[in-house]
Amino acid sequence: MRAVRFERPDFIPMSFVINPACWNAYPQDALFDLIEAHPLLFPGSKRPVGAFAPEYPLASRKGRPYTDGFGCVWTTVENGITGTVTAHPLADWSAFPAWRCPDPEIHDGLYPIDWQAEKSRIEKEKAEGKMTSAGLRHGHTFLQLCDLRGYENLLFDFADEDPRIDRLIGQVEQFNREIVRRYLDLGVDMMCYADDLGMQKGPLLSPAHFKRYIKPAYRRLMKPARDKGVIVYMHADGDIRLLADDLLDSGVEALNLQDIVNGVDWIASRFKGKVCIALDIDRQSVTRYGTPAQVDALIKGEVQKLGGKQGGLMMIYGLYPGIPTENIAALMDAMEKYALYYS
Repeated sequence: MRAVRFERPDFIPMSFVINPACWNAYPQDALFDLIEAHPLLFPGSKRPVGAFAPEYPLASRKGRPYTDGFGCVWTTVENGITGTVTAHPLADWSAFPAWRCPDPEIHDGLYPIDWQAEKSRIEKEKAEGKMTSAGLRHGHTFLQLCDLRGYENLLFDFADEDPRIDRLIGQVEQFNREIVRRYLDLGVDMMCYADDLGMQKGPLLSPAHFKRYIKPAYRRLMKPARDKGVIVYMHADGDIRLLADDLLDSGVEALNLQDIVNGVDWIASRFKGKVCIALDIDRQSVTRYGTPAQVDALIKGEVQKLGGKQGGLMMIYGLYPGIPTENIAALMDAMEKYALYYS
């Protein structure tokens, strides 16, 4: 919280997330050795006895298509890697009159939800002095519309100003508002809003269409959290530079965006000192194809350009199969070392 609010944190918060697919792609003992050697990244981690069997979320199970609460069918080709929607329930508008959003009492949209268990989790974390967070499912608005209608159909809906898309957005937003309300009533410290908006170059939708169709929903979803003093954390993959002003105007307090695709210098010029940068560390080039020394230099350079004693920087890395083991070690070493750069 001190990092987000520029209150001189003791170190830069660093997160290292291991995708479940990695436990089949790398020797498990090697991963656990790395985890145990990096207690700042993995505090309190304990190696299990015997072989570790990761639990794959329902939308990331090979050969087992999964239908979510909205009626979207997810398919993956590798256990642990979240699939893509291969059947869109509203690909034809003729299905719209009979279609319904899921019940937020029992479903978060992607998976079933147990609100009593969430209440217990949040209470336990608060009792332990931890910052509590929750959020809407990944892809809560724009990607949800893509999953329901199909990407090309959705863009034509925007271009045609089809009145049905306004009604669909309203129904999805109403569902999302109820999820947000429930988490705010449980007293979370941070609400997360993840919705990928960018491609390798440029956004997935025009800035004009974002402003017309998506931004108003974002503002209404984020306002209750801001009104309660709850941190608003936004995640968006891809090149989102053309949407940056509208994202900040929506109420974002901490922005999780990718480093190289947006440009670290651009990120520094646009956000440093204005909003907390939750930097998503490269998975496409340096960490995949570079040397350990280049990995170290990447992290150090990003900390130097984006960090400061006042705070305003967090960093996160998502590990997926294909990253050389020596680069994984270099990443973990660098993230722990440069977390203390301004201490």
